[in-house]
Amino acid sequence: MGARQNAKGGKLPATVLRRIDRRRDSRRGLSYLVPSLVLAAVLAGGCSKAHTTSVLGDAAHPTPVHFYTVAEETARRRIQAVGSLYAFEESTLSSQVEGRVAQVLADVGDHVKAGQALIILDPQELQFEVDRQRGLVTQVRAQLGIGPNDPPPTDPKKIASVQRAEADLFDADHKYGRAQQMYKDNLISQQQLDEAASRFQSTKATYTVALQEVDRLKALLISSEASEKLAEKKLADAAIRAPFPGAIKTRNVHAGEYVKVQSPVMVLVRTDRLRARLAVPERWAGWVRDGATVDLHVEAFPGETFQGKISRINPVVEQDSRTFEAEALLTNLDGRLKPGFFLQASIPSEKEEKTIFLPERAVNYRYGVYKVFLLNGNRVSEHQIRPAGQTEDEHGRRFEVAEGLKPGDKVAVAISGDLREGSIVREQPEGTAPAAK
Repeated sequence: MGARQNAKGGKLPATVLRRIDRRRDSRRGLSYLVPSLVLAAVLAGGCSKAHTTSVLGDAAHPTPVHFYTVAEETARRRIQAVGSLYAFEESTLSSQVEGRVAQVLADVGDHVKAGQALIILDPQELQFEVDRQRGLVTQVRAQLGIGPNDPPPTDPKKIASVQRAEADLFDADHKYGRAQQMYKDNLISQQQLDEAASRFQSTKATYTVALQEVDRLKALLISSEASEKLAEKKLADAAIRAPFPGAIKTRNVHAGEYVKVQSPVMVLVRTDRLRARLAVPERWAGWVRDGATVDLHVEAFPGETFQGKISRINPVVEQDSRTFEAEALLTNLDGRLKPGFFLQASIPSEKEEKTIFLPERAVNYRYGVYKVFLLNGNRVSEHQIRPAGQTEDEHGRRFEVAEGLKPGDKVAVAISGDLREGSIVREQPEGTAPAAK
């Protein structure tokens, strides 16, 4: 920058120039400072206005609330228990005959009907045994002289072999009688009389043997027919069938394997009905009754309630857990519930006690602590409670309060906004719309 001049065109001294620069800088700083001060004043004014604005819950704007006056109620106690679901029936099916597996007709997860064939064994050898036994029965019936469907004879004298022996005996008897008369008349010798007597004794013995043979054949017929039926049963057992309707849990054999008697082949479970086995605390032993309707809950279907009826109560308390088992039966036609599910159960009892209930919306839960807002003058204060559980009845979902409240306390519930410690409130009747803000 060149040297500055005075009005007469001469140069100004350096000291004068420095004073002029300082004054100019001072005026420039003031020009910057004034807008900043104005902006600060505006912001300060805005903050002051915001700070003095009223909020919901102060004296000018009390929070609208509903009040619930705490009172004792007589409640019939329900017993809480846990347990598991079990199949109504579970059977390990095994083979009753030996043989090679020809067909496997069902697999894990299949639903089967009662009597449905699950596994077929090769029936060839079993069929041979049936044919052999049928031949023996036919042979015995032929010896008895009866047809394939005729019952065993009741009168052995009607059997042909016995009738023949009886005819021989009749003839020998008459000949022996004539021989005796002729011997008296000296018409035959002693030898001839002895021969007639011998024939008579022989035919008499033959007749007795014929009667005994009929009895033997009748017994043999019974035995042969039993063996025939056993062979037929074994042939039928070559098809392993479901003893009840259910579903296949496990399968242990494959086609081509050779199974022996009592070899396990499948596990069948019946799930159209289920058993809920519940562990009930021993202090409730006197309050559980047969036929009581139980509410059951499972994690697989949250919010749903299934029902069963108590069918059995174990008379013994387990010393380790101090619980006894109660079993409830429930229907499961749609198959939604599965054996093995964990259960939470609620069992009704006839025990009655005084207790306090609060609507669910009147209880606040924060960080593991349950609190309510109690009325204190025209303000509310936080108060910690200890709930004993939740229930749902004609009054809706409610908390049972074990500790923290007494009859006569007034609990506040905000209609709009949130309550906080020390909030000023005003009661608004039920069904009244909140005032416009």
